Amino acid sequence: MTAPPSLPTLTGLSWSRFKRPAFATRIADHVSGREVRSPFRSTPLYEFEVSYDGLTSSASTYPGLGASSLQTLMGFFLQLQGQFGTFLYSDPDDNAVTGQLLGTGDGTTTTFAFVRTVGGFTEPVSFVTSVSKLSLNGVNQTSGWALAAPNSLVFTAAPAMGVAITADFSFAFECRFLDDQMNFEAFMSQLWQLQKMTFRSVKP
Repeated sequence: MTAPPSLPTLTGLSWSRFKRPAFATRIADHVSGREVRSPFRSTPLYEFEVSYDGLTSSASTYPGLGASSLQTLMGFFLQLQGQFGTFLYSDPDDNAVTGQLLGTGDGTTTTFAFVRTVGGFTEPVSFVTSVSKLSLNGVNQTSGWALAAPNSLVFTAAPAMGVAITADFSFAFECRFLDDQMNFEAFMSQLWQLQKMTFRSVKP
């Protein structure tokens, strides 16, 4: 599987950033006051909102913003055709896991999903970008396994019964834009801003 392109990292990214985990629940009210709740998904989708205070259309006038950063971001949006394409977003505060338990061997299973635990909640990660360490019962394994995109760990031989599988890895959220247009604003010569850019994770 070919990895989607990554959202460009630009110095003009501003505060604040928003991140909204969202579930979908159907709620049916009863005249007695009771209600019936049915979840549509067991893991959330994440909606992100960012803004850019500084983008430049110049290749040299404002080097601190990155050469032609306006064209970089606008071209990225055009490349994906708005909501159509997907891309990888590495959340600056949520992109790596250390010592994550992925599962326990049963002597038969050779494929395990990469997951991450937030508080007491464990969920699959969207797209694993690298694995720095893989251990069986705490013993580092330098071979006998492979990363299968987007988020699977595949062993050559199944781990034995009861063996704990842990990993240190980095990941990104596979996302799509929530709009088919972007509102870039020029506020000075060759200086631009984008007050709001929203995108949402997609299921792997």
